[in-house]
Amino acid sequence: MAVCEVCDNDYEMAFEVRAAGAVHVFDSFECAAHKLAPICDTCGCRILGHGLETDGMFFCCAHCARAKGYTRLADHA
Repeated sequence: MAVCEVCDNDYEMAFEVRAAGAVHVFDSFECAAHKLAPICDTCGCRILGHGLETDGMFFCCAHCARAKGYTRLADHA
């Protein structure tokens, strides 16, 4: 069995995720998202879908991007 690197659960159905040259082991998608998903620089939520990124900052939506002064970003083109 493998141990989840987030919650330390020793789980027979754990899985590996390879990202940025590293191998991570998780017991659930929830733990994988907690560890790997970017965080919105405005509201702090985990970005699980199509977020926005500019100048090294991540946003969950255009509203949060505008709050930081990035007025040209849009949720839909």
